[in-house]
Amino acid sequence: MTKTLITAAAATLALAASALTPAAAQPTGAKNVVLVHGGFVDGSGWQGVYNLLKKDGYNVTIVQNPTTSLADDVAVTKRAIAEQDGPVVLVGHSYGGVVVSEAGTDEKVKAVVYIAAFAPDKGESVSSLIANPPAGAPVPPILPPVDGFLFLDKGKFAASFAADVDADVASFMADSQVPWGVEALAGAVTDPAWKSKPSYYLVASDDRMIPPAAQRMMAERAGATVTETAGSHAVYVSKPEAVAAIIEQAATAK
Repeated sequence: MTKTLITAAAATLALAASALTPAAAQPTGAKNVVLVHGGFVDGSGWQGVYNLLKKDGYNVTIVQNPTTSLADDVAVTKRAIAEQDGPVVLVGHSYGGVVVSEAGTDEKVKAVVYIAAFAPDKGESVSSLIANPPAGAPVPPILPPVDGFLFLDKGKFAASFAADVDADVASFMADSQVPWGVEALAGAVTDPAWKSKPSYYLVASDDRMIPPAAQRMMAERAGATVTETAGSHAVYVSKPEAVAAIIEQAATAK
């Protein structure tokens, strides 16, 4: 066999081997993930999840929604979706679940993922979903509104929102709270995305903001693929591996 033929054969074998090698580190479905935060916080809490998804080859966008009104937050989220170059997995934490329920009907959205989140039906809002808490359920330490915005009691923030987060990080989260608009809580969903898109739900079983029983009810109603993990309401901060895993499950599902 001549040198030219040997070189050609080697190239052919290399090409065949590369075709047979599993692309485990690369997304096989939707490569774009859009993350939407909830009330009282901003998008920086997604950093651990972001790092894991980026390591696995995903294009990750973090929405800095202002949490002023549902309409404003949906508009910001839809702009982020529009910037993507292909199918999107849309992820919401807490109130962010309301935002992704409304924005997730966008044709680019492949699946919607709820992380310890509200998953409202048509006409429902955060306000309506929390109106009648079950007996014995923890009461979030929300202070009376000031100029139409809400905060959590800083002294009770860690226990209610971030009990399993590093104490220094939880303290910073309490002191860097983002005002949550009362108008946003009242924003009602018109056409929930989970009725037309595959949905996934991560239940945080130690949540003291949204009772785990309520999370399970909303997940079941949505027909979601459910994963449950021990974690506080800030499970996206404390358990980024579990959160990234369910997002990747949604991204790679056929």
